[in-house]
Amino acid sequence: MSNEIEHFFERQDEAVSAVFLENKGDELTDILVAALEEAFEILVEAAPAETVH
Repeated sequence: MSNEIEHFFERQDEAVSAVFLENKGDELTDILVAALEEAFEILVEAAPAETVH
């Protein structure tokens, strides 16, 4: 796993832990949605330009 991805997950873990401690569900949802969007962007960048059948 690259350092960029590891750093991303560390930041997300810290943010999720802080939200759990403060019991803020809406903020947690926003963080999780942002994490999913960023994960999909990483996957799209890593995907090959052409599909193989």
